Amino acid sequence: MVTVPTPSSSPDPHSSSTSAAPQGPDGADGAHLARGTDAAQTAVNDAARVRREVRDAVGCALGVTLLGIVLGLLWVWLAPRIPLFTDGQAVYLKDPEGEEAVGADGTFVLLSLALGAVAGGAVFLARRKGGVGLVLGLACGGLLAAVVGWRLGVMLGPESDVVAAAKAAGKGNTFEGPLELTAKGALLAMPFGAVLFHLALTGVFGPRDPEPGTMDDLHDPAPGPDGAPPHR
Repeated sequence: MVTVPTPSSSPDPHSSSTSAAPQGPDGADGAHLARGTDAAQTAVNDAARVRREVRDAVGCALGVTLLGIVLGLLWVWLAPRIPLFTDGQAVYLKDPEGEEAVGADGTFVLLSLALGAVAGGAVFLARRKGGVGLVLGLACGGLLAAVVGWRLGVMLGPESDVVAAAKAAGKGNTFEGPLELTAKGALLAMPFGAVLFHLALTGVFGPRDPEPGTMDDLHDPAPGPDGAPPHR
């Protein structure tokens, strides 16, 4: 009687390499620990970025506010004067059809736009990457600078007390009226000019993010699935 040998029941050595071993509790704990570490690092990075944006906003606002002194001095120097006439009883405009009051507002707006552009350009040259904090600093600092320039110009300009100025001038004489900003919307010219000019420079000359699918990807394609270099 011939005995037929039966195939060996030993496992295929190749089959063990393809089967994945179940992940134990230690592996799961390691994955959770890695995710927790990544989340903590992300929170730290976000907090550092917020602090940097706040620091940039405060520093930019303080620096731009100092331009209000320049704005006030230039406004006093360049703004047209309003001639007034007194007859000893009342005060009148010497030229009722004159446009000196409108000219004072227009001078303030033009100076504000020019200084705002200077501020926006200076901030761009200092920080080409830009940022939300810089834009907020330009807006807030520009508004504060406009208020400083307005009040400084009124203080350094002609006497704001028209009655006292008329008495000092005397009957039948002409004197200069106070320097006033009749259109309060002109205070928005400087922050508008600063932010607009800065955003324009950032959009045209600022750094750009790399685009996907660059020429480097064409020259250096990814390796194949087995790690072999790709065919060219």
